[in-house]
Amino acid sequence: MPKLPDVLTIGDVAKRSGVPHTALRFYEERGLISSERTTGNQRKYARAVLRRLAFIRTAQRVGLSLEEIHDALATLPEGRTPTKADWARLSQLWRGELDARIDSMQRLRDRLTACIGCGCLSLKACHLMNREDTLAALGPGAPRLKAASEGGIN
Repeated sequence: MPKLPDVLTIGDVAKRSGVPHTALRFYEERGLISSERTTGNQRKYARAVLRRLAFIRTAQRVGLSLEEIHDALATLPEGRTPTKADWARLSQLWRGELDARIDSMQRLRDRLTACIGCGCLSLKACHLMNREDTLAALGPGAPRLKAASEGGIN
C-alpha cells in the first residue's frame, strides 16, 4: 500500500475520512480543523487532520456537541492532534455528563410507554411534556407544544 502524502486536498481528506466536503468546511469555520491555502486558494490539510476528524466524529457519536468538542480540542497545545492519552483524559472529564445523559435517556425510555396512544402528548399526566401535571391549569390539548413554538413556556 502506498504511503499517504503529508499534505492532502479536501477531496483526499473527504475520501479517506468519510467526512463530506461540506462538513470539512463547516468544521474549519468552527475552528475544529485547519488547512493552509495554496496560491490558487485551494485547501491543503496536514495528514494529521485525519486523526483529528476521527476524534471529532467519535466525540459526536457519544453525544458531545461541537462546542464541547471545540473546547476539548482547545486544551491541546498549539492545535496538536489528540493522542490516546488526550482521549483518555478528556473522556474522564466527559464521563459525568455522559452518565447523566444515559440516566435521562433511560428514564425517558421507561416513561415513553405511557404515551403510546396519546399521539399529541396532551395527556393530563404526561411525564414528557407535563411533568407533575403543572400545565393542567392551561386547559386541554398541547399548550406546552404551542407555547414552546411561540417562545413561551419552558
